[in-house]
Amino acid sequence: MGLEAQLLARCRRGDAAAWDELFDAHYTAAGRFIFQLSSDFTVEDAEEICQEVFLSVIKNLDSFHGESRLQTWIFRIAANRARDYREKRHAAKRGGGRADVSLQAGDPESGLALDPPADLPAPDEHLMNAEQAALVRASLERLGEPCREIVELRYFGDLSYEELSATLALNPKTVSSRLSKCLDRLEQIARKIFSRDNPDFSRPTG
Repeated sequence: MGLEAQLLARCRRGDAAAWDELFDAHYTAAGRFIFQLSSDFTVEDAEEICQEVFLSVIKNLDSFHGESRLQTWIFRIAANRARDYREKRHAAKRGGGRADVSLQAGDPESGLALDPPADLPAPDEHLMNAEQAALVRASLERLGEPCREIVELRYFGDLSYEELSATLALNPKTVSSRLSKCLDRLEQIARKIFSRDNPDFSRPTG
């Protein structure tokens, strides 16, 4: 039995120390993942969603059978909770303003570090500035399912093709094909948004 399986077995037996280990191992990564999913999430929003995610993990751990890594399963829950949270907010505040928040922000009270770790490339590291990062997220919001989920998990969650295959119950060829088609669609949406919101944005010529 692997270390993760042993930890999960201890959690299912009600071992409080095991739950602490699970939270320590996955809470910050889940919070960082959530924070990157929407340009209008504050650190407090990410914290609130993250708490909901881990309540769900506690309630539903018995439904996790190890088809993927635990973190992959947590990220999928997080993506769903973040989507629900965003939809409720938009329904409550139609037309409300939103403020862009730096991915480098942190919560001094909780210690939740939401900036991407230095040894992993940030999904938006090639973007010129925070404004363009916000436009990419706006593009994702228009992408729709199932494309949005696979793109978020691949690039914000840093899941491998094998992990995507296990998580989405798709064979690797289907994962590759779907991701390619979804990225093409995302590019088309992004070009329209970038061109509309940024008159100076232009395609490379060559």
